[in-house]
Amino acid sequence: MIEYSEQQLDKAFHALADATRRGMLERLSRGPASVSELAEPYGTSLAAIHQHVQVLEASGLVVTEKRGRVRECRISSEAVQRVENWLSERRVLWESRFDRLGKLLENDERKGDE
Repeated sequence: MIEYSEQQLDKAFHALADATRRGMLERLSRGPASVSELAEPYGTSLAAIHQHVQVLEASGLVVTEKRGRVRECRISSEAVQRVENWLSERRVLWESRFDRLGKLLENDERKGDE
């Protein structure tokens, strides 16, 4: 199993816990965007969107780069992959546990029918 920094995962899941930030990540999955472009669908201030971008950046899920007067944002595929790997490992673990539980219940039903 891959080792993950708890702090790293906590920050990523904190960032993903907000619908606006998830929407921003969804938009960034289609390619880089400026903070202004990310703000368009939300009807909120640029300052509020910038705070969301800062949370995403602190989590490592988003990388920003200042180009002149524009701050361009893009997804960090490595950070997203780390979260995806962590979730996949847990999914495999729980699927195997549910499979075993299903077999136990099936065996109990067969014994009850006898």
